[in-house]
Amino acid sequence: MFWLKFAVAVFAAAFMMRGGYALLRHLARPMPEPPPPGELRKVKLTYRCSICGAEVRMTMANDEMPEAPRHCLEDMDLQTPVE
Repeated sequence: MFWLKFAVAVFAAAFMMRGGYALLRHLARPMPEPPPPGELRKVKLTYRCSICGAEVRMTMANDEMPEAPRHCLEDMDLQTPVE
């Protein structure tokens, strides 16, 4: 019975260590380089028209901070807080 408990403990320790190393390896990976100019990037911005109240959610843009879209012949107001 002792050997069974010992084998389970060794297996559990090895499993936890392997998971911990995988987590550390994932966190230590450097950030990927930004895409070349002109290529679309993922963004999550919400704009609102100050005249009619229409809202637009932008998910892809060619810049990290793109120009505001136009609606009712005016630039829309940014609603999403920029980090």
